[in-house]
Amino acid sequence: MKRIDTARLSRITAEARCAAETRDQGYRERALKMYPWICGRCAREFSRSNLHELTVHHRDHNHDNNPPDGSNWELLCIYCHDNEHQRQIEAHAGKGSGSDTGTTARHSPFADLKSLLKEK
Repeated sequence: MKRIDTARLSRITAEARCAAETRDQGYRERALKMYPWICGRCAREFSRSNLHELTVHHRDHNHDNNPPDGSNWELLCIYCHDNEHQRQIEAHAGKGSGSDTGTTARHSPFADLKSLLKEK
């Protein structure tokens, strides 16, 4: 039977505890302790088994702005988070809502619907 190196085991355990404490100080872990595990956009609920799909979104898009009260964070599922960042990219490219200078639809398929329904 192989002898267990208790000194090595103690060192590994201490390193793991130190790493866990360091992670607990990160903004994601703080946000998960502060807010309910629900997406702020689609209201999808999360449990430990799928918590990796819940992300912390920085409202001002500055990942260095992490106030202790969490006022710059919101929890979003990976899909809503990707959508939020895509909207931000499109807004910077000039494709955002309200600033679209491209072509718009000129045909309205339901424009004469009322008169068509009156005929029947």
